[in-house]
Amino acid sequence: MAKHHRVFIAFAVEDKWARDRLVGQAANQRTPFEWTDMSVKQPWETDWRNRCRARIKGCDGMIAFVTRNTAQATGQLFEIRTAREEGIPLIGMYATQDNRPYSLPVELQGVAVYDWTWPNISAFLNRI
Repeated sequence: MAKHHRVFIAFAVEDKWARDRLVGQAANQRTPFEWTDMSVKQPWETDWRNRCRARIKGCDGMIAFVTRNTAQATGQLFEIRTAREEGIPLIGMYATQDNRPYSLPVELQGVAVYDWTWPNISAFLNRI
C-alpha cells in the first residue's frame, strides 16, 4: 500500500479553481497515490500566519500552483516562504499552459516548477 501523504496546496485566491480541480481529481479511485489536502480553504481572521505555519509544518510536502497571479498573491508567497524556512519539500506546478508567469517570484527561485501532470505529482510524492 502506498504511503499516505499530507500535502499543503499553495495557490493564489484567483486560482482556487486549480486547487479544487486537483483535490477532485485526487479523489478518483484510479489516482496512483494517497494524500490529504492541508491547504487553507478560508482565510483566518486573526493570527493566520502562526496558524498557517503550524499547518505547513505538519505536512510532508507542498504543491504550489504557479500562474501570473502568484507574484501578487501575498498569502501564497508567505506559504511558500514558510515551507522553505521549515524545510518542507516543495514543488511548483503550472496551473495552465497559457497563464505561466514571465518570471518567477523570488520565493520560487531554485524551486522546480513542472507542468501539472499525474506523473510529475506522483514523482514528487514518491520523493517525500
